[in-house]
Amino acid sequence: RPDQLVGSIMTQELEKRKAEFNAKFERTFGLESKGYSQANIKFGKAALSNMLGGMGYFHGQSVVQSVYNEYPLLYPEGALFTAVPSRSFFPRGFLWDEGFHQLLLSKWDPQMTRESIAHWIDLMNMEGWIPREQILGDEARSKVPAEFVVQRNENANPPTLFLALQELIEQFSANPDNAAFQPTLPFLRRLFPRLKTWFEWYNTSQTGSLPNSYRWRGRDKDTNLFLNPKTLTSGLDDYPRASHPSADERHVDLHCWMALSSGIMASVARLLDEPHQDYELTHQVLSDNNLLNKLHWSEHLRAFSDFGNHTQDVSLQQEKVYVPPGQPRHQFPVARLVRLVRRAPKLQYVNALGYVGLFPFLLQILRPDSPKLEHILRDMRDSDKLWTPYGLRSLSRTDPLYMKRNTEHDAPYWRGPIWINVNYLAVRALHHYRDADGPYQEKAATLYEELRTNIINNVHRQYVETGYIWN
Repeated sequence: RPDQLVGSIMTQELEKRKAEFNAKFERTFGLESKGYSQANIKFGKAALSNMLGGMGYFHGQSVVQSVYNEYPLLYPEGALFTAVPSRSFFPRGFLWDEGFHQLLLSKWDPQMTRESIAHWIDLMNMEGWIPREQILGDEARSKVPAEFVVQRNENANPPTLFLALQELIEQFSANPDNAAFQPTLPFLRRLFPRLKTWFEWYNTSQTGSLPNSYRWRGRDKDTNLFLNPKTLTSGLDDYPRASHPSADERHVDLHCWMALSSGIMASVARLLDEPHQDYELTHQVLSDNNLLNKLHWSEHLRAFSDFGNHTQDVSLQQEKVYVPPGQPRHQFPVARLVRLVRRAPKLQYVNALGYVGLFPFLLQILRPDSPKLEHILRDMRDSDKLWTPYGLRSLSRTDPLYMKRNTEHDAPYWRGPIWINVNYLAVRALHHYRDADGPYQEKAATLYEELRTNIINNVHRQYVETGYIWN
């Protein structure tokens, strides 16, 4: 047939599409006009293309353990259009990751982001719960260790989709006549009833013991085997929390997620001319810096902190297995590493300096004139604590659990390694405080330039050396 996509016709079409991509890339991100090198621009195009290539369509059933059922059951069949953290290793949707994925993709193709968010919200049950990890179907389950397959309907995950919704709202508000952004308004109108249910689920199921406090559910219960029981639901798996999980815990990162989410709910409601006063009031209460200080400021650490039943005097030690004289050793249990608690826990601040304590800054809850901001900026820039030439560490080098294994099988994950999503939030927050009137503008501006440069150079260097973009 004429004009087959072969030979010179194929070459011409590829060149045409390549030119269109390059032109749209510069219109969207403006890297050339900002003075970036051709190597950095090429890397940026590869990063965007990799994220676009990571979008996938999945269909199947999750396995869910409900508080209403004795055994796990198959969830109703569902479909999901989502990006994935890694096509080879994590080929499935993660609620915590997807908001960050869509922050990038919404700038390139807002319709793709609207469709992805709609798919995620469609997976909500009648109570407002969305499974945090979407392991849909037998093929997906074959890639996941058995202990992680079952999703529990009391467990949350950071509601990062609100970050992507915030981006869509800002796009529309700044350019209401732009054809690419106009569908956002009817999209939000269709989404709003379920969005209200989702927010309400968080605001009722994850509350703490004190008014206006919050606590992640789903922490590891077998405290004997963990140096510090994990909180997978927070997205910061092994980041140090209270050593002995209890209902008395208060988690500062979740408090800040709820402050952010309530503010965005108010923005959506105002945009749709729906009642917004309750969301606005919730946002004002949770953003009150005096309340935040009362619930989470540790004078000892001079930083924001979780609160709970806690002791730092713990370690992993080989358990003793008694083998009677003359008996073969192989007939007795293998000695495991178990936790030894040398000092009883008490209700106190956890005092782990790192990502969790930065959340009032990361999500821009702190006022620009807050004296607490000065402490945060100082700790961030301290190379003995969080600062490195590559990005911010997840946990201070001075913390007792810095780079410590959590079990004999679990290497440190959020106990020192540098994570790009939180570093992005830090750069974004520094940009905000750089532009906001306050006594720390100049310091924020300096840190913004330094941290941004360090992250870009590091991620690019790792890509050149390994061929991968690491998160």
